[in-house]
Amino acid sequence: MSFSSLGLSPSILSVIDKTTYKTPTPIQNEAIPPILRGIDLLAAAETGTGKTAAYSLPIVDRLSKGSSPKSNQVRALVLVPSRELAVQIEESIKYLCDVFNLQSYAVFGGVKINPQMMALRSGTDVLVATPGRLLDLYRQNAIQFRDLEILVLDEADRMLDMGFRDELQKIITLLPLQRQNLMFSATFSDEVRTFARRIVSDPVEVSVNPQNTIAVTIEQWLYPVDEKRKSALLTHLIKHNNWQQVLVFCKTKQGANKIVHYLEKKNIKAAAIHGDKSQGARTRALSDFKSATTRVLVATDLAARGLDINQLPQVVNYDLPHITEDYIHRIGRTGRAGRSGEAISLVSANEFTKLSEIERLIKKLIIRKHIKAFDPLIALPESVLDTRPIKPKKPKKQKKPKQPK
Repeated sequence: MSFSSLGLSPSILSVIDKTTYKTPTPIQNEAIPPILRGIDLLAAAETGTGKTAAYSLPIVDRLSKGSSPKSNQVRALVLVPSRELAVQIEESIKYLCDVFNLQSYAVFGGVKINPQMMALRSGTDVLVATPGRLLDLYRQNAIQFRDLEILVLDEADRMLDMGFRDELQKIITLLPLQRQNLMFSATFSDEVRTFARRIVSDPVEVSVNPQNTIAVTIEQWLYPVDEKRKSALLTHLIKHNNWQQVLVFCKTKQGANKIVHYLEKKNIKAAAIHGDKSQGARTRALSDFKSATTRVLVATDLAARGLDINQLPQVVNYDLPHITEDYIHRIGRTGRAGRSGEAISLVSANEFTKLSEIERLIKKLIIRKHIKAFDPLIALPESVLDTRPIKPKKPKKQKKPKQPK
């Protein structure tokens, strides 16, 4: 199968010839033809399979044949759960849009709203947005949806997990009824399907992988470790294995900052990325990590779906995720596009219930590895592992009952 067989126009095909795309991925094979025909779509595929190109190529192809957007209007809207994902997708789409003199833009919170309002005045062909900031812009009359042709919900399940249901429902009520709806996600839970029924109309359903599967190119294992020794074990693994680019996931923002502080004290260049960081700080941290200026990037689950680092070799679960399915999305940052990757989890005793849930989800027992100095059982001091026979305690003498006077 080639891109030329999918119905894309010669002008788009000439652009594809100048990129690294050689042949379409399975999700692109299945999704591009119905999108070109204007049909609603529900598409499920694991991360790293080319979902963004699966909708951006046909969308730009269609928009290039239409008229320019009017003031404050948008023709195609892509909703995403995080700032990082918004930036990543817009960067991908912008290359195509520039070739056809189309306007693309990304809007998200955490930065000043006035520059975004100014940028939207002349109209936008493709707008990538987080739900909250989009509604802020609408309330300030900076954007209108009368001319909207296409709606894309990327990572819909993640948006629902993050509590965007009310914002999404509000946005849907603002859009014209006549539009094409596309929903892309790594997984489609019952909750997502229920939500989808309110949006899509007679959709084509595409699934290029079984639900809750992990790319075969990812090698998984875990280390049992005491909770208080995780940072020391992480440092040991980085230095002993000479890892040069490691993405570390933890539960909390405070935890991410503490890990970075510990690694920096051990002369390992690290940075944190989470919701309390300004957009500028997050952008710098991600840029430094991609350029290998920073060796370790520590992130909360905010970034689990929004990071795309070329050939990322290692992902470490410092903490197991609150939501079991997020394990799949976290480790999906490595082993992308057919490349190999390693996913390592540091598991303390209080996380074994979560570990069991993860293994049931992925239908696989994760390989256990042990490092003597860090294993919570092997590393116990001899005083605790004293094997001398225990002397029986002498029975206490029974006190004689007092005689009544």
